[in-house]
Amino acid sequence: MVKSLLITYVLWALGGPLGLHHIYLGRDSHALLWMVTFGGFGIGWIREFWQLPKYVQNANIRYQKIQRKRDPQLSMKIIRPFGQFVVGVYFGIIALLSLSPLSGFYIMVLPLAITLGVHLVANVGEETSNIKATMTGSFVTSIIFFGRPIATVPISIVASVVSTQHRHYKTPIDTADNLSARLYRLGLAWLAFTMPISYCIFHNTTVTITYITDTISFILDSVRIFPWVSGLLESILLLPYHTWKLSTGGIGLTHGNTQEWEKIFESISAIQTDRERLAYQVVINKPIVLIGVDCRVLLHLSICSLFYPSILNAFKKIT
Repeated sequence: MVKSLLITYVLWALGGPLGLHHIYLGRDSHALLWMVTFGGFGIGWIREFWQLPKYVQNANIRYQKIQRKRDPQLSMKIIRPFGQFVVGVYFGIIALLSLSPLSGFYIMVLPLAITLGVHLVANVGEETSNIKATMTGSFVTSIIFFGRPIATVPISIVASVVSTQHRHYKTPIDTADNLSARLYRLGLAWLAFTMPISYCIFHNTTVTITYITDTISFILDSVRIFPWVSGLLESILLLPYHTWKLSTGGIGLTHGNTQEWEKIFESISAIQTDRERLAYQVVINKPIVLIGVDCRVLLHLSICSLFYPSILNAFKKIT
């Protein structure tokens, strides 16, 4: 199908950073590059505004299978090796953030990630490169800078230089894959890129939330022996609820949400009473075991039972 320049500009405007116009023109490598870098970090997407007519012309030439005379010597443009270096560093940073705990990371994973980033840029348009030579240069450089995060930069430089030296024209393909097969491959490639970093973000967020929750719980447990401090902290934590209730008169809350907030409020308010009751049970309900124990020990045990119910449970099991 002949490609339309108008449709290309519309897709560029609506989904350019995601590479929709490149998918339309059959430039899958360029589309994937835009998907993982969000339009070349925004700069490449804007720069393409003046190059879309050329892209459409090349796509129509491929569709009509018109033979063109190519220069035996590829023209050298600084933008391609620079883009290879930038994307190589970008892929290396993503690998460092998400995959660095893996064994053999600096000798295997890091050079492989950088090689894929460099080769992705090299494969844009009508040109490509020798991925084996690029990977060899990356692995050799990774040995020299083994174990150093700064290795991302020299590996990217070497991979970009080697890739530039081995660039050549793509071999024409007589049969073109249908759109569903192309989208399937692009989806798999995008998932392979995003899954490690997504796991890293989810894991770090979960750990951070757990740490904050544990810290708040520890602070609340530590001030139970000071009722006024405990009441102040509970009031601060419930301030959004009280503010909303005063400003709306409770009308803005649904019945179910109101019940949940009331349960939370009642649970927090009952913690002090429950732990005091448990402390009294230790002193009152176990008089035989506590005979002969110094009063300071009783006081210490009562205070600990306010803080840590697990201590109380352990003491009950012993007695």
